Amino acid sequence: MRHEQDIVSGAICRSPKDLSQDPSAHICASMKAFWTVDDLARDLAALGLGQGDIVLGHAGLRSIGPMIAGPDTLIAALRQVVGAEGTIMAYADWQGAPEAACDEEGHILPEWRDHVRPFDPAASRAIRDNGAFPEFLRTTPGALRSVSPGPSMVALGAKAAWLIDPHPLDYGYGPGTPLARLVEAGGKVVMIGAPWETMTLLHHAEHLADIPGKRVVRWDVPFLEDGRTVWRTVEEFDTGNPVVDGLDDDYFDEVVRDFVTAGGGRQGKVGAADALLVGAPAMTRFAVEWLERRF
Repeated sequence: MRHEQDIVSGAICRSPKDLSQDPSAHICASMKAFWTVDDLARDLAALGLGQGDIVLGHAGLRSIGPMIAGPDTLIAALRQVVGAEGTIMAYADWQGAPEAACDEEGHILPEWRDHVRPFDPAASRAIRDNGAFPEFLRTTPGALRSVSPGPSMVALGAKAAWLIDPHPLDYGYGPGTPLARLVEAGGKVVMIGAPWETMTLLHHAEHLADIPGKRVVRWDVPFLEDGRTVWRTVEEFDTGNPVVDGLDDDYFDEVVRDFVTAGGGRQGKVGAADALLVGAPAMTRFAVEWLERRF
């Protein structure tokens, strides 16, 4: 149930019949209702999340609609649904040097090298490209963040430490990573108003798929170690483009749609947002097979 009370000049919003008596009510009438923690928790439970779940979340927060406590409303709702034994996870990446400050081989251009701030798991911002949800989760008290910059994950809950550590610096989406442990634990992925092409779990499937010609990229990354900056070269399958030639830029969307068409996942609403919940093991198997059939 949506709650339609709001405060304007200290007054509770009135019904439309009161508009002629109080001009402030015109403001109330034009305002949207707010989603509460309980509202979103009911939607998440109806979608299929439950006590003890480990869930990787992607969220387009604006699509949910106005929330009574902003993005923290969604985080609180997720925590309420998965309970004390559950865990929430998000893909953070990090706000490092822009690609325009690098050469074609991933090396920071000399004129910018001394100005790039080093990666610090405790302080570096989640990349803005992923929306606000990962940064809100990262800064929630008790949240932990993995040490591999580009594939960096944040987690909050009972299994957070187990999920994020260890996290290899090279090939951070493959075996022995947070995504691998999400699959191992039988975790889930929830897309809340987020484009299906942004499902990070599919980078794990790209790593596992036995297909030829995977692109490899290398980046210079500054790390904060004992108060000083240490530069390292990190190697990874290309996650900024399709991992092999012959795939559309947004092929992740096609993979997820094929999975749903085949009967996978559950769809519903979280607030005003379209939502999809998938099992991480099933989604990964499907994506690996999808890739291997084509190559």
